[in-house]
Amino acid sequence: MLKIQLSRNGDLTILALSGRIDDGSLPQLKTLIQEGQGRITLNLKEITLVGREAVRFLAECEQEGVVIQNCPAYIREWISQQRRSR
Repeated sequence: MLKIQLSRNGDLTILALSGRIDDGSLPQLKTLIQEGQGRITLNLKEITLVGREAVRFLAECEQEGVVIQNCPAYIREWISQQRRSR
Protein backbone atom coordinates (compact mmCIF):
# COMPACT_ATOMS: atom_id res chain seq x y z
CA MET A 1 0.00 0.00 0.00
CA LEU A 2 1.29 3.44 -0.95
CA LYS A 3 0.87 6.43 1.34
CA ILE A 4 1.38 9.89 -0.12
CA GLN A 5 1.95 13.05 1.87
CA LEU A 6 1.67 16.18 -0.26
CA SER A 7 3.21 19.48 0.76
CA ARG A 8 3.70 22.74 -1.09
CA ASN A 9 6.21 25.48 -0.51
CA GLY A 10 5.91 28.31 -3.02
CA ASP A 11 6.46 26.84 -6.47
CA LEU A 12 7.66 23.49 -5.07
CA THR A 13 5.37 20.47 -4.67
CA ILE A 14 6.79 17.60 -2.63
CA LEU A 15 5.22 14.16 -2.62
CA ALA A 16 6.63 12.12 0.27
CA LEU A 17 5.95 8.46 -0.51
CA SER A 18 5.97 5.54 1.89
CA GLY A 19 5.22 1.86 1.49
CA ARG A 20 4.99 0.10 -1.87
CA ILE A 21 4.64 1.61 -5.32
CA ASP A 22 2.74 -0.96 -7.36
CA ASP A 23 0.70 -0.89 -10.56
CA GLY A 24 -2.46 -0.02 -8.64
CA SER A 25 -0.99 3.09 -7.07
CA LEU A 26 0.44 4.57 -10.28
CA PRO A 27 -2.77 6.27 -11.54
CA GLN A 28 -3.14 8.27 -8.32
CA LEU A 29 0.54 9.20 -8.32
CA LYS A 30 0.38 10.27 -11.97
CA THR A 31 -2.62 12.49 -11.24
CA LEU A 32 -0.92 14.17 -8.29
CA ILE A 33 2.18 14.87 -10.37
CA GLN A 34 0.10 16.31 -13.22
CA GLU A 35 -1.81 18.51 -10.78
CA GLY A 36 1.38 19.63 -9.03
CA GLN A 37 2.37 23.24 -9.32
CA GLY A 38 5.86 24.41 -10.26
CA ARG A 39 8.71 22.03 -9.51
CA ILE A 40 7.79 18.51 -8.44
CA THR A 41 9.87 16.39 -6.06
CA LEU A 42 9.25 12.76 -5.13
CA ASN A 43 10.75 11.83 -1.78
CA LEU A 44 11.28 8.05 -1.74
CA LYS A 45 12.89 7.82 1.69
CA GLU A 46 10.15 5.57 3.10
CA ILE A 47 9.60 3.36 0.02
CA THR A 48 9.99 -0.33 0.78
CA LEU A 49 9.16 -1.97 -2.56
CA VAL A 50 8.55 -1.03 -6.19
CA GLY A 51 7.17 -2.98 -9.12
CA ARG A 52 8.57 -3.07 -12.65
CA GLU A 53 6.00 -0.56 -13.96
CA ALA A 54 6.83 1.77 -11.06
CA VAL A 55 10.50 1.75 -12.06
CA ARG A 56 9.56 2.65 -15.64
CA PHE A 57 7.31 5.38 -14.34
CA LEU A 58 10.03 6.83 -12.08
CA ALA A 59 12.51 6.84 -14.98
CA GLU A 60 9.96 8.71 -17.13
CA CYS A 61 9.30 11.19 -14.32
CA GLU A 62 12.99 12.03 -14.06
CA GLN A 63 13.23 12.52 -17.81
CA GLU A 64 10.34 14.97 -17.59
CA GLY A 65 12.09 17.00 -14.88
CA VAL A 66 10.64 15.52 -11.70
CA VAL A 67 13.29 15.40 -8.96
CA ILE A 68 13.63 12.11 -7.10
CA GLN A 69 15.27 12.44 -3.72
CA ASN A 70 16.22 9.98 -0.99
CA CYS A 71 15.97 7.17 -3.52
CA PRO A 72 17.10 3.77 -2.14
CA ALA A 73 20.21 2.52 -3.96
CA TYR A 74 18.53 -0.57 -5.41
CA ILE A 75 15.72 1.53 -6.91
CA ARG A 76 18.24 4.03 -8.31
CA GLU A 77 20.10 1.14 -9.98
CA TRP A 78 16.86 -0.19 -11.52
CA ILE A 79 16.03 3.29 -12.84
CA SER A 80 19.50 3.53 -14.38
CA GLN A 81 19.10 0.10 -15.98
CA GLN A 82 15.71 1.15 -17.35
CA ARG A 83 17.26 4.20 -19.00
CA ARG A 84 20.10 2.18 -20.54
CA SER A 85 17.67 -0.37 -22.01
CA ARG A 86 15.77 2.27 -24.00
